[in-house]
Amino acid sequence: MKILVTGGTVFASRFTAEYFARRGHEVYALNRGSRVQSEGVTLVKADRHALGGALKGRFDVVIDVCAYNAVDIDNLLDGLGEFGSYIMVSSSAVYPETLPQPFRENQQVGANAVWGKYGTDKTAAERALSERVPEAYILRPPYLYGRMNNLYREAFVFECAERGLPFCLPPNGELQFFDIEDLCRFMEILLEKRPERRVFNVGNPESVTVADWVRLCYGVLGKVPELVQVGGDVPRRSYFPFYDYDYRLDVTEMSRLMPEVKPLELGLRQSYEWFAANREQVARKPLLEFIEKNGLYKIYKIQP
Repeated sequence: MKILVTGGTVFASRFTAEYFARRGHEVYALNRGSRVQSEGVTLVKADRHALGGALKGRFDVVIDVCAYNAVDIDNLLDGLGEFGSYIMVSSSAVYPETLPQPFRENQQVGANAVWGKYGTDKTAAERALSERVPEAYILRPPYLYGRMNNLYREAFVFECAERGLPFCLPPNGELQFFDIEDLCRFMEILLEKRPERRVFNVGNPESVTVADWVRLCYGVLGKVPELVQVGGDVPRRSYFPFYDYDYRLDVTEMSRLMPEVKPLELGLRQSYEWFAANREQVARKPLLEFIEKNGLYKIYKIQP
């Protein structure tokens, strides 16, 4: 198939472009050409907001990984020629945090106090796409992780493990993840089976506690972390890479089509292998600097 991927330069969009290229498809990446491009992927050098005639011809599939608002959707559709299937990667942030959990696809989307504008913009993007391309598929993942993850999430824990440091944990919390390769596998299944359902929550069926997630990350390096339980008065995002927000997605509909997902331990091992060879690509944040400057290791007792 001839596939257009928006972005194609970092994490989710880059992995997606390379995944489908490895599967033998003719893949094009739409971006401004300011970063190193993937081998085997053809660059369409343009801004999605000023496409002109850059997207002449027909694409069998459009995979829109980088649409953040309705303008993004409208500008791309206005510049596209003919196309077959359209898949948009949205977000679980479209669900108001006040809804009963686990969130289901048939629940009303709307403002989320934790995610703010990001969530409302994603909601507007979904609406714009559904109005103009009713047959488009919309995917709502939780936290994505895995190879090519340039966000300072599991990479932060890996670095703490490498240095043999204790790890500062928030008072509580659970996290739900989805490996980037599983996301691409599910896209492939959609294109093969063409289900009537148009909106899917995607993710691992089970969430994991923050402590168990840290243990798994340390375990990749053959280590067991000393856990430091930090008090609730310390701003969580200053020392931990996720918001103080627990949520769960019901992924029953996804599981009907793709029953097996990658075990979190395996996905983290693959993520570390990529990180160890591509450290310079990770966008670091001063989490460890905050921990050391504020003496969190000394203030809070190390837990067994």
